[in-house]
Amino acid sequence: MKRTSTRLADGRDLFYYATDTDTDTDPGTDDGAPRAFPDTRPLGPAPARATEVRRDPLLGDAVVIASHRQDRTYHPPADACPLCPSTPDRASEIPAPDYEVAVFENRFPSLAGATGRCEVICFTPDHRTSFAELDEERAALVLAAWTDRTGELSAREGVRQVYCFENRGAEIGVTLGHPHGQIYAFPFVTARTTRMLATVAEHRARTGGNLFDEVLAAERAEGTRVVLEAEHWTAFVPYAARWPYEVHLYPHHRVPDLPALGDAARTEFPGVYLELLRRFDRLFDRPDPTPYIAAWHQAPEGEGRADFALHLELFTVRRTVDKLKYLAGTESGMEAYMNDVRPEDAAARLREVASR
Repeated sequence: MKRTSTRLADGRDLFYYATDTDTDTDPGTDDGAPRAFPDTRPLGPAPARATEVRRDPLLGDAVVIASHRQDRTYHPPADACPLCPSTPDRASEIPAPDYEVAVFENRFPSLAGATGRCEVICFTPDHRTSFAELDEERAALVLAAWTDRTGELSAREGVRQVYCFENRGAEIGVTLGHPHGQIYAFPFVTARTTRMLATVAEHRARTGGNLFDEVLAAERAEGTRVVLEAEHWTAFVPYAARWPYEVHLYPHHRVPDLPALGDAARTEFPGVYLELLRRFDRLFDRPDPTPYIAAWHQAPEGEGRADFALHLELFTVRRTVDKLKYLAGTESGMEAYMNDVRPEDAAARLREVASR
């Protein structure tokens, strides 16, 4: 993997990642790294963002207030997409005429400055495709970019947790149709991770064992909810799944985060993950892709790292071919989830739509 660092016209960071840059559109540099094309847009310095982190006095949860995001780019036409490569007639957020994977600081960040950082990761220059349609080499490069950004952001002062994720589909709330994800560097440990850490710590104190290891071992042994099992990874529908179709993907060797992932698991991941995404697209008899959220759960800095297990959670809000799962009164009001699909049935369906 080769990385080139540059800056956009307003001072935001931009990183190009490449495996092979010997192309007609971007011959790269002498050492094989992608070329850094200048951003010619007349942008002034990025404005200071009034991002604020507040604590709920009853729950203790952190809530980010980012009112400037009301003005962010919203469903632009495909020929005005800010994530496509720049052309002579239109400059985008990515000045290069072509790229493999690109990461840049979000122009409308939820977290900025002392309150963290938000980055956008573009998986491909092709506006019309999706992650599921990438080849394994490109998926491996995305994994390398996630890993690189996790390591670099984790080392920044004030960052407590790095979260790599992808939202896909208008039903999820995506405002840009280009295949992309996001990387958040939180200045706090998120509420979900805090609860996981507390449960795992209590289990360790009570039994001496690791709860993540035991959950994975139990799912592999029982087998009913296992969707896909490879040499170094297992994907399963959790016993108490919150979403109609929800899959958790674990490496067999427990590590706290992406930088700690071993070479064998890293090599096998692209094929496993692409197969999962393709199965999600075959779940429903519809011409449009299945909306989903894919979320990497990584250990925070300086807390619970010895017991935490890196894993990816993938789920869709679609519950049938023409119905969505809405987080209504019980879920949104009380965080009490009601699932209309038995996890065992969801797992069976995800096995049924495996690649032939």
